[in-house]
Amino acid sequence: MSRYFIEVAYKGTRYAGFQKQDNANTIQAELEKALSIYYRTDFELTGSSRTDAGVHARQNFFHFDTVIFKGLVQDFKKAVYHINAILPADIVVRSLFEVGEQSHCRFDALFRRYEYRIYQDKDPFQQEIAYHYPYRLNRNILEDAAKELLHHTDFESFAKRNSQVFTYNCTIISSEWQFKEDHIIYRVQANRFLRGMVKGLVGTMLKAATKGYTIEQFRDIILAKDVAKAAFAVPSQGLTLVEVGFATTHPV
Repeated sequence: MSRYFIEVAYKGTRYAGFQKQDNANTIQAELEKALSIYYRTDFELTGSSRTDAGVHARQNFFHFDTVIFKGLVQDFKKAVYHINAILPADIVVRSLFEVGEQSHCRFDALFRRYEYRIYQDKDPFQQEIAYHYPYRLNRNILEDAAKELLHHTDFESFAKRNSQVFTYNCTIISSEWQFKEDHIIYRVQANRFLRGMVKGLVGTMLKAATKGYTIEQFRDIILAKDVAKAAFAVPSQGLTLVEVGFATTHPV
């Protein structure tokens, strides 16, 4: 039995999330179906980062174990081509490669990097990949709030209820807002993220920059460790998982 990683990207608009669910279409369900059609055997995939309904990804991973490649000169480039022909247009396989028996696409990941995209002027070309937020924003508050996050490790205030985790500690490696001509992007990288955490961070920072909170008031929300203090009311379409980082490009 050998283990393989499969790298995927997708537009999450039509899907109920990354992980397979009963009575709902997901990225995992579509990929397992495509693999079973191509290889004529069932696959059980383990996911790296569980994106929610409507969230996109430029890079995410699954791994699986199989014996069907043993003894074969497996042409993975050819396999990727044919699997992509089976998959719907909004999901693509980027690569397929063998890894060490103990490699795990979730537990071996060193970091995840997300982006949240916002546009303020009505634009039909951004509505499925960004959040239309037409309200006046205080840029200084956004920038200061993003920097403030780097000084904290407990993000219980930004974890959705019933997250069922052992710890709320996360190490945020980078956190910044970038201001473009027609959109704003929040970029954040951490060793791990809690359920709903990025949307909670974005929603709370937007509220702070709209309502004119001081950085002390924003800090109090973090220190409160109370999810009721944060704001999660931002839609999923603005959120994209950009990168899942490992020690090497192809873990072995």
